[in-house]
Amino acid sequence: MAASTKLPGAGVKEAAAEEEPRILEPGAAPYGNFPHYSRFHPPEQRLRLLPPELLRWLFPPQSPETRPILGLDVGCNSGDLSVALYKHFLSLRDGETCSEASRELRLLCCDIDPVLVERAEKECPFPDALTFITLDFMSQGTRKVLLSSFLRQFGRSDFDIGFCMSITMWIHLNHGDHGLWEFLAQLSSLCRYLLVEPQPWKCYRSAARRLRKLGLHDFDHFHSLTIRGDMASQIVQILTRDHGMELVCCFGNTSWDRSLLLFRAKQAIETHPVP
Repeated sequence: MAASTKLPGAGVKEAAAEEEPRILEPGAAPYGNFPHYSRFHPPEQRLRLLPPELLRWLFPPQSPETRPILGLDVGCNSGDLSVALYKHFLSLRDGETCSEASRELRLLCCDIDPVLVERAEKECPFPDALTFITLDFMSQGTRKVLLSSFLRQFGRSDFDIGFCMSITMWIHLNHGDHGLWEFLAQLSSLCRYLLVEPQPWKCYRSAARRLRKLGLHDFDHFHSLTIRGDMASQIVQILTRDHGMELVCCFGNTSWDRSLLLFRAKQAIETHPVP
């Protein structure tokens, strides 16, 4: 188990399918739950754009009561990027562990695929600091129970920062325009800061094409989406116009042409400017 405290309802079902018989073709992962995602989108591509000091800038230590920083990683897959972000922001070298690190940063990492979550739990080198749970984030009741349970451990009602890395397209394709709007609404209400990596529209077309090539059912909402085009700009507009956030900065683009956008809730107290 990759957490010192197990959340209610967060266990992986024993009847979950083993990895071997799973279809490994990317097009057969309609929720973005690719078995080996980090092989074609390695974490290092994001990390090179993000200052290691980012969390220290956003949340400078003031008193013991302000720690740990709480992060929410939505769509964590098998946890490779979650672990990489944790090490990056705490400046931990490969193979290095720190028993005190969990007092600085705690991450709740969720994914819709129980097999991927089980792998993340088994392979996580920081079981006291990273908690992995199976969660369909669009399930309102389950989401509220699991996230509230985690936050109550720290006497908190929200997260300091949320990570939404290449997830927006899958929410959009499976839940439509309103689903994307609602997803961003929930994230903005849960997190003081939000780091988003939107997929560009060309990725939507590629995902739909892969499903058709495999003879699988097309995404229900693909042809009816009205939010399209420059998806980074669309998401900036939704978060700033509708959900009370402001764009702090863009850290640049990965080699696969996805921007890393940092947002801040307007009601959050600014403790330190981002250079």
